[in-house]
Amino acid sequence: MDGGGMPILWVVAIIFVVSVVGFITGRARALQSAGGDARRLHSLPIYYGSNVALWAIVPAAAALIVWLLMQPVFVNSKAIETLPDTLLDSGSSIGLVMSDVRRVAEGLDVAVAQGALSRDAAASIGSSSVNIRDFLGSVGVALGSDVSPEVVDAAQLYRGLNARGSTLMSWIVLAISVLGAAYAYRRSNADFRARNVVERGTLGLLIGAASIAIVTTIGILFALLFNTIEFFKVYPATEFFFGTNWSPSFSGRGGLSELGVLPLLWGTFYISFIAMLVAVPIGLFSAIYLSEYASSRVRSIAKPLIEILAGIPTIVYGLFALLTVGPLLVSVFGKDTLNWMQGGTAVMTAGLVMGIMLIPFVSSLSDDIINSVPQALREGSYGLGATQSETIRLVILPAALPGIVGAILLAASRAIGETMIVVLGAGAAARLSMNPFDAMTTITAKIVSQLTGDADFSSPEALVAFALGMTLFVLTLGLNVFALYIVRKYREQYD
Repeated sequence: MDGGGMPILWVVAIIFVVSVVGFITGRARALQSAGGDARRLHSLPIYYGSNVALWAIVPAAAALIVWLLMQPVFVNSKAIETLPDTLLDSGSSIGLVMSDVRRVAEGLDVAVAQGALSRDAAASIGSSSVNIRDFLGSVGVALGSDVSPEVVDAAQLYRGLNARGSTLMSWIVLAISVLGAAYAYRRSNADFRARNVVERGTLGLLIGAASIAIVTTIGILFALLFNTIEFFKVYPATEFFFGTNWSPSFSGRGGLSELGVLPLLWGTFYISFIAMLVAVPIGLFSAIYLSEYASSRVRSIAKPLIEILAGIPTIVYGLFALLTVGPLLVSVFGKDTLNWMQGGTAVMTAGLVMGIMLIPFVSSLSDDIINSVPQALREGSYGLGATQSETIRLVILPAALPGIVGAILLAASRAIGETMIVVLGAGAAARLSMNPFDAMTTITAKIVSQLTGDADFSSPEALVAFALGMTLFVLTLGLNVFALYIVRKYREQYD
């Protein structure tokens, strides 16, 4: 941002330099306090330097992250306070108005950066909506609607607060880094238990890293939950969960929309079921062959070739379903033969292609799990006179069953969350049908379609996407809990 704020990359680089200098000087000070004899130190010299480096990085990084998270919230709230109620009550949502505010503020920054406007002029600019549009257009900033003087005033405040906040953040974060390094440097002496402090600090960092996944999950949950609650305020929950028709009208407040989730749930599970019917047997059999029967030469060639399937973009699989698999199925089950299939987009098309995509998830993970079974189990089975096939069926697979269930669960979760293959291979029809050759759609495909277009974000047609996401989240969570129960049950049997 303009106004003297230091770029984030520079701040991070300076903190890194402070930590390196702190490491060197902290280590040297500890050795000096011991008369140059490292044996008189409580800890190894590297711990004293690491302690100073940690104090230079960790508090400053924490302050930087908190500031970057809180500054946009504070600046947006202050900008919104300056907007008149008449502007917000005129039919424009706060999000749309703030989008104009941010675009004007960015346009002023571009103008200053290009030399078309001085900083003082940018701070005091005031003009009609037409002139400000023409001026910003001259520096390459396009606005989607007329800009009122109130929006220009809010943009000036937005830009000024961001600039001052960035400047203040830079100096405060750097000051914390230097003060932290100085504090740790003063404690660097022969009697200081540097190793204990560094190990506790490292443990705290590891716990923080492990907590990121938990915090992210909680954040996703609350983001879905709040918007789901807003949806159920304007649309009945009973009609959503038990409705058998999906027909959004995008006609205002949803009065003519039918948003029953059952057809989408049926399509999601039907396509995923067919995909698992393809992926699980092929993936598991290939894993057994590669781990128990194939030579090392065949394994070294076949396994990477199978894993290539996991690296193919899903849009490519979608095109493969649309252009190859769909027409092939029509030629076999279409009007000219069995007359079961009316078009190339169908549940069977998406399910077959999705199953091919999931093969490496099952195969590669199951192969690694089977190989991790102790060799002693195999040798004991052979010693009792069992054949190789009997050993695999009665010893190895039961011992590897918990891991195999986990691999199948991963593949199932991947199938439930797939979008592009469904859009291109299964169609967009929301229907309840047992015919696998009918076109259907899934929850993920409808989430995308409901959040694209010009629908009012506060309307049921847009908010329903969050209710769909919450439903999918709960179902996936239930699937994980069930799989965990199965895994623990069989793990107790074989541990």
